[in-house]
Amino acid sequence: MPRRRGSAATAGVPTFRQGVLFMKEIDARGLACPQPVLNARKALDEHDSIVILVDSTTAVENLRRMASSLACGFELAQQAGGYRIMITKTPATDTAVDDIASYTRCDVPAAGPTVVVLSGNTMGRGDDELGSVLIRSFVHTLAETARPDILVLYNTGVKLAARGADTAPDLAAMETAGTRILVCGTCINYFDLAGALAAGTVSNMYDITETMLGAGRLLNL
Repeated sequence: MPRRRGSAATAGVPTFRQGVLFMKEIDARGLACPQPVLNARKALDEHDSIVILVDSTTAVENLRRMASSLACGFELAQQAGGYRIMITKTPATDTAVDDIASYTRCDVPAAGPTVVVLSGNTMGRGDDELGSVLIRSFVHTLAETARPDILVLYNTGVKLAARGADTAPDLAAMETAGTRILVCGTCINYFDLAGALAAGTVSNMYDITETMLGAGRLLNL
């Protein structure tokens, strides 16, 4: 006897609703970003629901953003070799605004630490008084919102860590919170600041060079 769609005998076989294939499974493991999410988006043009297999967290987050953009349901399960994601259309999908730019990001996580290098006790060129105000604000902002893994101070930048400097309390707070602060030893001696540091560890050019070369993200001011 012929099998009917939707019966128990057809378990695992795609079914149709109003001429649209209801379920599709996509194996996107090993594909470079943004191919997994592009494959999923194309499949949703023809299917009410898809299951996609991926093996990177970037793909997972892109698919999550795509589901949100299209007002689709999103179910995530971790499994051997990666992740299994089900994305299902809802009644709101038909009127959702598809913001493709929001879910095709391919940011590569930094492989090393975030390193900020301060080579002066002012910020920018021009008026030194204004530069002093700016560097104080910058260091305070780092301490409050964007604490780096490593902070390198050289040339007049070492003065920022000296006792009595307006920036010293923020640098000390960053160090307490886990930021490693390397202070150029040659510069300390040049400015006669030996024993006068409120924060940081006296370092040498070898360590400073290795730190900068090994940075995942490097901000050099």
